[in-house]
Amino acid sequence: MQMYRATPIVQQLLLINVVLFLVHSLLGLNLVDSLGLRYILSDYFRPYQFFTHLFVHANLGHLGGNMLALLTFGPMLEQTLHAKKFIMFYVITGLGAAALYASIQYFEMSRLEALYYAYLVQPNPTSFVAYLRHFHHGTYNAFSPFIASFFEHSDDLVYIAKSKEIVGQLYTLKANMPTVGASGSVFGIFTAFAMLFPNTVLFLFFVPFPIKAKYVIAVYSAYELFAGIKNNPADNVAHFAHLGGIVFAYLFIRWWKQRNAY
Repeated sequence: MQMYRATPIVQQLLLINVVLFLVHSLLGLNLVDSLGLRYILSDYFRPYQFFTHLFVHANLGHLGGNMLALLTFGPMLEQTLHAKKFIMFYVITGLGAAALYASIQYFEMSRLEALYYAYLVQPNPTSFVAYLRHFHHGTYNAFSPFIASFFEHSDDLVYIAKSKEIVGQLYTLKANMPTVGASGSVFGIFTAFAMLFPNTVLFLFFVPFPIKAKYVIAVYSAYELFAGIKNNPADNVAHFAHLGGIVFAYLFIRWWKQRNAY
């Protein structure tokens, strides 16, 4: 595909994301905690986080991947949609992605909360292990010595109290974990690109042959849906946020196309 120089809005988005990352990393201001999107029932949730989380990133790799995709596909899309529509598209797909992710997260956390309260009523080693399975596998490994002792002292009130404390801490930690990144908007940009320029040939790092944009987005969409439904606790990627970006971008481009507005 033909490479385009960074257009004005793409440049500004790159600058905002990079500057905020440098402020977070070099000045010691924890912008992930303050601007990241929290679970909507968390004590730390604020409505503005639906917007601000789009401009902060967890690490350099996270930032680099999103900004590379923005720089690759954003300029051509901005030239097609023009500045106002492009920034509107960027924000709305990002907010739509966040809304879908927050909705799925609400149901997942509601289920985890129910398991938490059920455990408080009937605590035992088997239920404790089952609860840990809802978290990253490293969580189980971290508590393996306690688990072994708990099975040996399943009626010991000290172990029971400690297990309740751990269960509560894990629930609180997950409920307060911030979600950050421009991935929802970036997936939206790539979706729009694939819809408007479906036969553009792409050369991807991980694919040894050229492939058209329309096939790439189809594979990505299928993978994100599969990974989101699978919900692997070891997977720290917000797949439903990616899907939200894809869905809202699809709806937006269809709407614009029907009105010959692009």
